Amino acid sequence: MKRFECSCGQAVFFHNSSCIRCGVLLGFDSSRLTLIALQGEGDHLADDTGQRYRTCRNARDYGNCNWLVAAQDTDDYCVACRLNRTIPNLTNPANREYWDLIEDAKRRLVYALLSLRLPVFSQTRGWPHGLAFDFIEDHAHGEAVERVMTHHADGVVTINVAEADDVMRTMSRRQMNERYRTLLGHFRHESAHYYFDHLLHDPMQRTAFRILFGDEHQDYATALADYYANGPPADWQMRHISAYAAAHPAEDWAETWAHYLHMRDCLETAVAHDLVKTSGDTFDALLSAWQEFSVALNELNRSIGLSDAYPFVISPPVAGKLRFVHELLRAR
Repeated sequence: MKRFECSCGQAVFFHNSSCIRCGVLLGFDSSRLTLIALQGEGDHLADDTGQRYRTCRNARDYGNCNWLVAAQDTDDYCVACRLNRTIPNLTNPANREYWDLIEDAKRRLVYALLSLRLPVFSQTRGWPHGLAFDFIEDHAHGEAVERVMTHHADGVVTINVAEADDVMRTMSRRQMNERYRTLLGHFRHESAHYYFDHLLHDPMQRTAFRILFGDEHQDYATALADYYANGPPADWQMRHISAYAAAHPAEDWAETWAHYLHMRDCLETAVAHDLVKTSGDTFDALLSAWQEFSVALNELNRSIGLSDAYPFVISPPVAGKLRFVHELLRAR
């Protein structure tokens, strides 16, 4: 994430809707990927150049969005909020807080997608091959509970609202023997499934993918059932970024993509705060910067009694898969 500054010189952050020093209204312009100071209110906002905006409807109705809508845009919602197909059931009081957390993670994903110049079009706005989000909770039917699985299908990413509950998410992480489980991680992982067909449409790209990741056509249900019954291979760390990545080539792709976004965004933040000189233009430079910084990041966490922020090992085969993602994105 880049570093932002109010017109008064105060440092401000991606989620801020006002400056703590001067009190000016702030909004995020997704076309310029920057946080800007605004004059006016509601539907009559302008920056210091006279460019006009209005607030996203979710800001007006729920106060949980700081992204802007260009004045000439006919949509009530910003480019991030218009991706929503289903929002949480707000008659459940806890879901309001969870939704705020979900939206923050989703906006961080959308920021990354836009910065990578990836197509971000909404199914809810008539794009049949666009992206959409359903945020749904488990449903009780008498004594039975219908579980909602976080997943992707045909451009729709479904997130279980309970993933915004720290306690529930920690319990799930332990039950599934995962090293890392976050809302943002879910968004990044599921976005990989969506962009797979968008990015790997060339036969040569698919061939290169299969050499690294395996054949994505192998039976998915059987592979997942085997993974949950028997766990990953004992040597999974030699070839995969996570245990779950060993379950199926599609999941290996999704986990690798998510980790590439972790690396890229974290290094952008580190550079913005002068913790790293540069993240580099090449993949080798990016990987070198990440390996050095992630060690320091883990040591910082240990210094204040927290678990490692990045408890993963990037083996040479994993580095090759990350390079594939990097080069695929750079070639666009």
